[in-house]
Amino acid sequence: MIRISGQQMSVKTSRLQAEWEQGVLVGLWDHTGRRWIEANPETVAPLYLVFLRGETVPLGREIGDSVQLYAWNEHEAEIRIHSWHGDGIVRVAEEPESGGIVIEASGYSSRPGLRGCRWPLVGVDPSVRLVAPFFQGVRLPLDDPLLHQSRWHWPFQWEAGFCALDGGTSGLLILDPDDHFRYKSLTVGVPGHAHALGLETEAYGPVHQNLAAGGVRWRIEPYSGEWTAAADRYRELWAERHRTALEGRPEWLNQLRLAFCWLPTNVEILQAIQEQRIDPQTVLIHLPNWRTDPYDENYPTFRPSEEGRAFIREAQRRGFRVMPHFNAIDMDPTHPTYPLFRDFQYRDIETGRVQGWTWVPGRSLPVPESNRSRLLHRDKKVMVKIHPGLAMWRSVLKEETARAVEELGLEAVFVDVTLCAWNTANALVENQTPAEGMARLIAELSRIGRGLLVGGEGRNEVTARHHGVTQAHLFRSWQTNLPELARLVEDGLIPLNERIFGRWCRSIGYSKLSGSTEEERIRIRAHAVQGAIPTLTVYSPEAIRSPNPTVAEVLATARGG
Repeated sequence: MIRISGQQMSVKTSRLQAEWEQGVLVGLWDHTGRRWIEANPETVAPLYLVFLRGETVPLGREIGDSVQLYAWNEHEAEIRIHSWHGDGIVRVAEEPESGGIVIEASGYSSRPGLRGCRWPLVGVDPSVRLVAPFFQGVRLPLDDPLLHQSRWHWPFQWEAGFCALDGGTSGLLILDPDDHFRYKSLTVGVPGHAHALGLETEAYGPVHQNLAAGGVRWRIEPYSGEWTAAADRYRELWAERHRTALEGRPEWLNQLRLAFCWLPTNVEILQAIQEQRIDPQTVLIHLPNWRTDPYDENYPTFRPSEEGRAFIREAQRRGFRVMPHFNAIDMDPTHPTYPLFRDFQYRDIETGRVQGWTWVPGRSLPVPESNRSRLLHRDKKVMVKIHPGLAMWRSVLKEETARAVEELGLEAVFVDVTLCAWNTANALVENQTPAEGMARLIAELSRIGRGLLVGGEGRNEVTARHHGVTQAHLFRSWQTNLPELARLVEDGLIPLNERIFGRWCRSIGYSKLSGSTEEERIRIRAHAVQGAIPTLTVYSPEAIRSPNPTVAEVLATARGG
């Protein structure tokens, strides 16, 4: 039931009650009477426009601005905002099935360069914690220094379109229930408000001439219980949308008890693992250096070297599960097929630069912007990213992958950088975004031959549809540990993505997991907290035959001891 009186609007469903003043949500209660939101309408605008470089302007707080309320019926209303900086609409509706409230915000301006439209949720109860799929799952206070004033883009950083305001025994679930690959972002904390969220709909790139943004319908619904109740609700909705895609995972996926990442092609390591009385069929191997080309050069050519071929065959003979390393969208611009794809390289949504990398000793550099120079530095591992929406790219990648699969008798492949499906300056290629193209690419690879288990990098709601296993990154600790990572292991990290996606897409560790330093021991513990398959990075048989205490513990767990 929606009621409007002057500049006030009240919304009451079977499970929520909300109050708006001057276009701002000032109060939100659940059906038990608990208040989750208490805001002052004088300190926040009803809506914000986000321009390039993060510039944010309010709608409804300048000279001559007006906020008008319209109830179209008892279940749907709109807040119309006319402002100095632009104009906007906030649509509010009941969601009868869940007893929730739907918010859909849109805005526009005559000024080009609009990147997004942000709806603010301020005055959150300071006692609650934010549960969010950042780096596989966190549960932290909104004013935690690691979250405060941060912005998380879907799906690269914000790994699924939901979050929860968790009060310990109940909470609010906030989600985007649609499945249209619409880019969005979540801001934690806004200027002047530490206990606040910004729910943002992003426009597809290119945005330098863009004037409008909108289209994501945010749903707010209460839940009872711990944070796991919110995760289970989102899993139910997500799995229902992707039920067909989630079928067909091999039985051995759930039997895995140990993984090795970045393993060298040394057969003695395989022997050392078996000497530990570990069943090879429960061991997954990520194999990076198996090709005739050096690592991260000459993609998308994937031809096995004699050494790589011999190792893979021996690992298969012994029963190990082997995933040779491929790549989803990175290509070497010196590759002969580059002219086919040069017009469809990722370009940064703000700067327009070609996206990829150049490796020099000790640091990385951007991709050369000279078309000539880009062809001269294979020794520096120059790589550009090709939009996966392009059917020709997917076809060439499948051709190369299928050849290796047939030649080596592979049951699994590891496809790197599948998490890189962000909004770009050329977001739509063949009417597909990078996220949609990536989901399609993984699905098409999985259908090669009799079917492949496709592993990849980064588990999110796009990749988990068709991946069987992914490397997971730790909270802002890609290659070196964030100083606060040890604190997060004790209180902050949760197995959120494992609970949502784990029955279809499992996770393994990423790097620096030898257990030889305190930093690496913390990394191993962090992955364990988040539900990953125990993972090691070892480079010699001695590391297995004479293990340090941490490796010995992981090996004992793998053999069931």
